[in-house]
Amino acid sequence: MNAVLAFVIVMAIWTVSDLVAKKTNSKLSSLFVASIIFLTGFLTGIFPDDLLSSSSLLALGGVSVGFIIVHLGTMISLADFKAQWRTFVVGVATVIGIGVALLVAGLIIGGGVHQGRYEGVAQTMDYVVAGIGALSGGTISVLIVQEAALGVGLTTVAVFPVLIAALQGLIGFPLATPILRREAQRLQGEYRAGRLTAADTSEADEGKVASKLPKFLTTTAGTLVVVGLVVLASIGIDRLTGGILNTFVVALIFGIALRALGVFKPGVLDGIDAYGLMMISILILIFAPLANVDLSDVASLAVPLLVAFAVGVLGIVVFAGLAGRLLGFSFPMGIAIGLTALFGFPGTMILSQEAARGVGENDAEVAAIEGAILPKMIIAGFSTVTITSVIVTGLIASQIGR
Repeated sequence: MNAVLAFVIVMAIWTVSDLVAKKTNSKLSSLFVASIIFLTGFLTGIFPDDLLSSSSLLALGGVSVGFIIVHLGTMISLADFKAQWRTFVVGVATVIGIGVALLVAGLIIGGGVHQGRYEGVAQTMDYVVAGIGALSGGTISVLIVQEAALGVGLTTVAVFPVLIAALQGLIGFPLATPILRREAQRLQGEYRAGRLTAADTSEADEGKVASKLPKFLTTTAGTLVVVGLVVLASIGIDRLTGGILNTFVVALIFGIALRALGVFKPGVLDGIDAYGLMMISILILIFAPLANVDLSDVASLAVPLLVAFAVGVLGIVVFAGLAGRLLGFSFPMGIAIGLTALFGFPGTMILSQEAARGVGENDAEVAAIEGAILPKMIIAGFSTVTITSVIVTGLIASQIGR
């Protein structure tokens, strides 16, 4: 497809999606609207399969995601980060909740665990294991499940997590949007009662008011060079540890640390000319899997998909909601933290910002609401999708085919 035409079509879709979000005060998320447009376009053949790759935005998004995560790290103060241990615990509870809910459903539907089986024939518990990994995690978890399923000749089980990964945003976005909006309304009341203040991004409380970088490194190009070096260091640590320390987790920690040390200003990419395009490009990564959704696969696995999503979401609501309440979060915030398992970053960032902007009636309210929600959602996404899910999936994937 012509690269310029593809680029214009993608930008037009995002423009319409963003407009709908603003007109509805974020009651309809731009991510959900764009997902529906892309999925409809790909399934009907209106959009060619190479639309996103031809636009060049996928390649840019792959490069930019690490930069944006460092940027997000610089938006979280060290004090905020230390306070997020509760969020991490809720994230762990979420993965456990998905696992328990799907396991119970599998035992009920499948009539228990059967000892006898036929080679190359999937059992209910194979789909349960695949569903746990895909619902609670991202690409790495899906790859772990695929490898295990293909290793025992279960092709349909290998396809199952791919479909979940491609479609789970369509479930997660519309569920998280009203829940985050409700939390934003609660926080608005707290702000107006004087019990919540906007996050101080000046770092005056830490004695640091600006970046320690020389002026020539604070230009657009200079900033991208420095942040790029941080991303490269994160990639290097990932490789040295064999993936135990994920690139994006390391990048987030680097961002937090470099802000605390005064090397980076809060929101290090704010104000540079490239930031807007980089943000759009990483959003395109969300929609890329939709180009590969095959209607026949969805139809053949419709029942397992519906059961996995329904039961998985129930597990999230119960475990994340209760864990959140026990740890001092509101019930909506606890559930929202749990739902990050269905979309992860950058959805965690976009939905938080849209909730704040949709409810806040002035810049101060928006800043206060976003400052209270965003750190929790960012940390939650990493605790579920990037860390806990990979560990759990790695432990249970070997049960496929047994």
